[in-house]
Amino acid sequence: MDYRHLSQEILNRGKEKMEDLEVFIQNNKQIEIRTFNGEVDKYSISESGGLSLRGIAHGKMGYSYTEKLDESSIDMLIEEAYENSKYIDSPDKEIIFEGSYKYEEIQQNTSNLSNIAAEEKIQFLLDLEKEALTMDNRVASVQASAYQEFQSERYIMNTKGVDLADNSTGAFAYISVIVKDGEDTKTGLSYRIFNDFKEVDYKEMAKEAVEEGISMLGASSIKSDTYPIIFKNTVFADILAAFGSIFSADQVQKGLSLLKDKVGEKIATDIFTVVEDPFLLDGFYSRAFDDEGHKTIYKKIIDKGVLKTYLYNLKTANKDGVESTGNGNRGSYKSPVTIAPTNVYIEKGDKSLEDLISTIDKGVYIISVQGLHSGLNQVSGDYSLSAYGYEIENGKIKRPVDQITIAGNFFETLMDIEAIGNDLEFSIPMFGYIGSPSIKVKKMSVSVILITSLCLFLTVFYEEGI
Repeated sequence: MDYRHLSQEILNRGKEKMEDLEVFIQNNKQIEIRTFNGEVDKYSISESGGLSLRGIAHGKMGYSYTEKLDESSIDMLIEEAYENSKYIDSPDKEIIFEGSYKYEEIQQNTSNLSNIAAEEKIQFLLDLEKEALTMDNRVASVQASAYQEFQSERYIMNTKGVDLADNSTGAFAYISVIVKDGEDTKTGLSYRIFNDFKEVDYKEMAKEAVEEGISMLGASSIKSDTYPIIFKNTVFADILAAFGSIFSADQVQKGLSLLKDKVGEKIATDIFTVVEDPFLLDGFYSRAFDDEGHKTIYKKIIDKGVLKTYLYNLKTANKDGVESTGNGNRGSYKSPVTIAPTNVYIEKGDKSLEDLISTIDKGVYIISVQGLHSGLNQVSGDYSLSAYGYEIENGKIKRPVDQITIAGNFFETLMDIEAIGNDLEFSIPMFGYIGSPSIKVKKMSVSVILITSLCLFLTVFYEEGI
């Protein structure tokens, strides 16, 4: 479709009623494949997208959108945006951007995902599932064997001269296995995030998932106490993502972040640096411009423990009298402009995971946490998460540990980081745009989840009718 012609026609007609306008077009395509018991359990191709119009009339911004990308929608879009602008009461100034002087060129390796036949992707999952099931007789079943691929495109044109377009693609595959030894049941997971299908080895993935599950067999709790902790790279990436809103200028300006007035101050240990790199090679969120048409910028959000910047879109930057950091974001074409990061990661250190483990006499290596959506407070920084992993003794992994809760405060955790690994990985729950190496923390409260006591209480509660 000729987005440029349609967008120009909307802007030309809209100028008769509004001072400035912007057209934003977004299209997404997703392929999802799942196998189960040697058969294709799901194969779906979904497409979504549409066009949104923002227009300023009498100093107020109005919005409208449609899924119908043709000229029959033009009059409706303009009229709805104009009418909606009458009811906007926000004192914050909305901006149609005039464009950046220069945009960086994104260097990405060519993706081959669209050239791989669906049959080959299905066969990959079938091979992955079969490999895991035949690897060890303790593998009871494959809980999930799945592949997801996305393609997306954006187009922005406005009356101030912005005319920008880009597209991106990526995929991830994962497998979750269930292993059993008698009554003891555990799970193991492995995943890959990629742009090159040929880079993914199903045998390696199956081995990782099975070995993780088997290594957790026989797990039990550990004495409640304060221990030095090592977080698996992807686990700390998930925790960083869960607290990501504290860096948003919008949250800061609303008083919902304890980082208010902290720019230039030390908020983490000296060895801790957080980078946002919108130009990262093969990064899932690499982009030259944000969803307002502002150029993206490489920056260190935290540099050697010092907070250097918040993340801004045009509106929040205008309130603080600074330049946007290129973090204007729309969750979809229907959404208003908010703030979101591109590729964010913690700079890796020079120590291997084995090096980190060797420095601990008695501690815990956490490989999974649950409750990130309910077990933390983004404003106070407090968190309490159920977890499992391995007990460390005399610098070595001793045994698997589960039924524990780790508790702390994110801001205190940042100050207590003692060492950083060299094993930077990006996390799949965050769709590959938040990354971290393994992280060693000086101390953290670890407590037992009293499942036995809870079950006894519930039994009494039920039998006695309390």
